[in-house]
Amino acid sequence: IHLMEWGLVTLAIGLVLIAEIFNTAIEWLCDVISPDYNEKIKWAKDAAAGGVLVAAGTAVLIAIIVFVL
Repeated sequence: IHLMEWGLVTLAIGLVLIAEIFNTAIEWLCDVISPDYNEKIKWAKDAAAGGVLVAAGTAVLIAIIVFVL
């Protein structure tokens, strides 16, 4: 693949890793703030996990564009 495509793949990988790091930080912070079950904390954790899902989906789309099309 060409240099620009390598850049896109690297960017996609970095995006997923960054999203996962933020997700982990949010989950740890939520656990410190509210160790017991809390519906609003659940929403925050779900939203953070959703961000990782969007990042992963974007990475898959980039991979399809670069490697398949």
